Amino acid sequence: MTITCRLKSTIRSGSALLALLVASTALAASGAEIDRDADKALEVFRDDIAGADVFLSQAAGYLIFPRVIKVGVGVGAETGEGVLRVGGQTAGYYRTTSGSIGLQLGAQAKSIVIAFLTRDSLDKFRNSNGWKIGVDGSVALIDLGAGKTIDSQNIKDPVVGFIYGSKGLMYNLTLEGSKISKLDKS
Repeated sequence: MTITCRLKSTIRSGSALLALLVASTALAASGAEIDRDADKALEVFRDDIAGADVFLSQAAGYLIFPRVIKVGVGVGAETGEGVLRVGGQTAGYYRTTSGSIGLQLGAQAKSIVIAFLTRDSLDKFRNSNGWKIGVDGSVALIDLGAGKTIDSQNIKDPVVGFIYGSKGLMYNLTLEGSKISKLDKS
């Protein structure tokens, strides 16, 4: 009986958190706001990671999600809006979303940069109708702390991701299962 009550309570709490997360995405940012926030997130990325400028200039394109929010109480959800930059210019706006079930409690905010190091990997992403990490493409997660250097000579994967600036109580730095969908911000 106690387990059933706890399970129902967890599901209700998780449902409430998911509803809150969904409601926050309903107040979507404009393209100009996403660009402004992405510029700030890139500034932090460049300040924290030596070699970031060279690395990004060598990429065929890169996604910046300046603020991705994850909340969870048994059931978790994550979402954020970002921008694709090709040649340093905005080429489209995107949303990342994912969900999870399991032992989790808390909330966190983080920034994500996903770099497409080959033209082929960028084209596959841009031509997809919703791109799911781990299904439509694999992203090698680069684990670098502040003050570390990116060595683009040692990175051989066509798509790499960086998660940084993580703030909050939940620790689960992964991109696996995240879906990235194009947004219409015209």
